[in-house]
Amino acid sequence: MKDFFISDAARFENQAITSYFVLAAISQRDRKGGGTYLAITLADKTGSFEARMWDDFADVIASCSEGCYVKAQGTVSKYQGKFQITLQKLRSAAESEIDSADFQPTTQYDIAEMDAELRGYVAAFTNQHLQRLVLSFLDDPEIGPLFRVAPAAKRLHHAWIGGLLEHVLYLVRVCRATVPFYPEVDPDLLLTGAILHDMGKVRELSWKTNFGYTIEGQLIGHISIGASMIAEKIAQLNAEPGAEPFPLRLRIVLEHMILAHHGKLEFGSPKLPMTPEALLLSTLDDLEAKFQTLRSEFAASRSAGKKVDETTDWVRSMDRALFNSQAFVAEEAAASLRPERTVEPEPEATISLFDL
Repeated sequence: MKDFFISDAARFENQAITSYFVLAAISQRDRKGGGTYLAITLADKTGSFEARMWDDFADVIASCSEGCYVKAQGTVSKYQGKFQITLQKLRSAAESEIDSADFQPTTQYDIAEMDAELRGYVAAFTNQHLQRLVLSFLDDPEIGPLFRVAPAAKRLHHAWIGGLLEHVLYLVRVCRATVPFYPEVDPDLLLTGAILHDMGKVRELSWKTNFGYTIEGQLIGHISIGASMIAEKIAQLNAEPGAEPFPLRLRIVLEHMILAHHGKLEFGSPKLPMTPEALLLSTLDDLEAKFQTLRSEFAASRSAGKKVDETTDWVRSMDRALFNSQAFVAEEAAASLRPERTVEPEPEATISLFDL
């Protein structure tokens, strides 16, 4: 395990460090006074930060590319409220120097246990068509393993190994808790949509060294990929000998949930939610994703040394800064419970004749 992680930056401000990173981005830019410099983004499992290399980087351009592991030496500093590193040396790292566990953030939960819990909910379905469809994905020898380890995003919510399964499980729990209040919603259909809504991400995202997008992901996107995967699976199930055909109307409302789950046209959904299940799914999916973003931003603020009476940095995906109200109130409550310091009275001064 390497000695320095990006989350440690606050403890190493204005200090020189040497460590290993993933080279997430690299570009050569013009300097105002003439010449060029390297603008770099370095990453590990705890996050990413910007790096700048001002001199002697010809070998770096020749030998390092995005996605490769590098060994970096430089000084950590803070610029416009964010930590960065000014590099003196940078080279590609040999495979023998790297422990991949240092670079891929991973869910804090046990993947096998999450998978078992999710399957337990599917086993309770009363609709055998939906149950069979969901299990055809979870049991698929190619899709199933990818679904269990894929991140849910490149850098927003649940951007870690196992993040997609974690997001889906949280969403299923929220759906199960909410659906009793909405009798217009079919519970099995809602949970099927929750489990399959982001299935296209197993083909949209790549996560070998750092998180990125496949060509299919960039050109088509997980919503359309997911809808086509459902159509393919239903066709396979219908083609099985003696199989009862998947109901056409059930397929239509399920595919609508997938196509509408981002909730708004400007957010990438080709259709707005029009059914009770689609409306509830898109609302709860957005809520669950936002709360994970909120948790991550609070953790980043703590790592950056921010006080509880400060907001987080600006969160572009939510178009606002966030504020940890629970920590803010708790600090005041804790202060009120601390015993007040008692000050012993000074002894009365006595004046001697010799002091006059």
